[in-house]
Amino acid sequence: MTAYADESAARALIVRTARSLFTRGLTHGSTGNLSVRLADGSLLLTPTGSSLGTVEEAELSRTDLHGKHLEGPRPTKEAFLHAAFYRARPDAHAVVHLHSTYAAAVSCLGDVDPSNALPPLTAYYAMRVGTLPLLPYHAPGDSTLEPLAEETARTHHAVLLANHGPVIAGASLEQAADAIEELEETAKLHLLLRGLPTRPLTPEQAAALAPTSP
Repeated sequence: MTAYADESAARALIVRTARSLFTRGLTHGSTGNLSVRLADGSLLLTPTGSSLGTVEEAELSRTDLHGKHLEGPRPTKEAFLHAAFYRARPDAHAVVHLHSTYAAAVSCLGDVDPSNALPPLTAYYAMRVGTLPLLPYHAPGDSTLEPLAEETARTHHAVLLANHGPVIAGASLEQAADAIEELEETAKLHLLLRGLPTRPLTPEQAAALAPTSP
């Protein structure tokens, strides 16, 4: 897929996806943010302080690839994370960041493997997410996280922010949203099974299904 060429259609897609995520309980209040990369290289993002349940097409913000505000309302304070993922992954055309309940819960656990926060419990998780590094805690909007996020995104299209939530890039907004929903369901399974013997995919099985792009 190429970057989104029709800005009007991209705005409609962002709002439609935002509503779907919100109404199905994958985000709450004014948490979470979405973006797409437009054909001119700029980014279209949900604005700061907005709810994914009520944001409108005309309220979206535009920044450049380094997070500089170009037009519209002020972008999400985590615009730098989106920009970092796009710079690191030229084939990514969408980024989704949520504070989804189960993934956020996993991000608060004290015994999470920072190199891979969730086991590959299902084939679809292995296909859509792969490995999930846990990035150390930074306050929301703390741009000192940007260099580490960009470095990690070069080799992983999904990360989990400690005490915060997941960020996922995709070739399309639909792909990124599907992947972050799969991540949330796997986090739920992980917590439901916590303390019980589990049988995750073997490293070989997971590697055979690992995402290859974006």
